[in-house]
Amino acid sequence: MTKRTLLYAALAVGAFLSVFPYLLVVLTAFKTRTQLNSTPPWLPAMPPTTANLAELLGGDFPHYIANTLLMTAALTAGQLVFTTFAAYAFARLRFRGREGLFWLYVATMMVPGAVTVIPLFLIMRQLGLVNTWWGLLLPYLLGTPYGIFLMRQFFRGLPASLEEAARIDGAGPLKILLRILLPLSRPALGTLAIITVISSWNNFLWPLIITSGDDTKVITVAIAGLKGGIGVDYNLMMAGGLIALVPMVAIFVFFQRYIIRSVVLTGLK
Repeated sequence: MTKRTLLYAALAVGAFLSVFPYLLVVLTAFKTRTQLNSTPPWLPAMPPTTANLAELLGGDFPHYIANTLLMTAALTAGQLVFTTFAAYAFARLRFRGREGLFWLYVATMMVPGAVTVIPLFLIMRQLGLVNTWWGLLLPYLLGTPYGIFLMRQFFRGLPASLEEAARIDGAGPLKILLRILLPLSRPALGTLAIITVISSWNNFLWPLIITSGDDTKVITVAIAGLKGGIGVDYNLMMAGGLIALVPMVAIFVFFQRYIIRSVVLTGLK
């Protein structure tokens, strides 16, 4: 009983430390500057105000939200399409150097993303894609090592007898993928889609470097831009953070089982 009590106490402390920053975002978003300076950060405003949210939503912020939605949708669609084809090739097709090429590609996950930012920017500048949608999307549109690894492991867990039966019936690789493997891979595809949506929505460093105009500005860069030349308007920044946070919290609440599935890959029961 004592061990269980200590365990739950430790879990409660960990949960509080994880949730407390988000609680501060919500509380600060509904405070005025006067209330922020006169009340402790962990206490709610009395009375709360929606002026910060109204100021953001009444300006260009909805346009930045639309840009983020467009970027997230394009990257998710590209990830699902190109990752699926690449993973199928690595899992089922036989060609020289398949295993070496796959593990070499997966090894790139060990390289920090910040290391490749400057080379990517130089490439985009040579192609004339700086501050364009193509420059924003191309580095992530054609799939990622993690996505290919996830789908490849799932495909390898499916029974090979299904493909053998399809080949006997005259089906080719493309038909096997589209008609047999993809319908069985809905859990893995859902997992990949959720992870891609979250990572795309929260992406900050690459959009900050490759874009400079309002036409391609996304919500993370817009929130960082709320910092004024004299000081930081924490009320507006927290209101922007709250707007960006709500969709991600909703996705996690409704699709958390798919996120857990990204760690524990399952095949057919």
